[in-house]
Amino acid sequence: MASIFTKIVKGEIPCYKVAETDDFLAFLDVNPNAKGHTLCIPKKEVDKIFDLDEATYNGLMSFSRKVAIALEKVIPCKRIGVSVIGLEVPHTHVHLIPLQSMEDARFIKKVNLTPEEFQEIAKAIKDNL
Repeated sequence: MASIFTKIVKGEIPCYKVAETDDFLAFLDVNPNAKGHTLCIPKKEVDKIFDLDEATYNGLMSFSRKVAIALEKVIPCKRIGVSVIGLEVPHTHVHLIPLQSMEDARFIKKVNLTPEEFQEIAKAIKDNL
């Protein structure tokens, strides 16, 4: 069965898209740890990051870096945290989380945003790529 991220890639489920290439997609996490929390995924569904072929792995890291640089221009933060956990969705994904403190990286505290706030953030990040 296709993961929720594969359904997003196929357009079956909407997302707040930040960036896209032929091989990768970045979109805002709808249950964010912090404002601007972004997920970067390969379009190819592979469960574990280290099961990606080397070219896809390196491409995902390069893509994530570009998105993180744009994200940091948009969301005031001390730095962009990077996390790869992958237990909740069986599709490789990189979390880019604007950090003010270590608490923002703990996946415990969540922020609530309106659809308009998500759209505004996604557009601002796109504009800074």
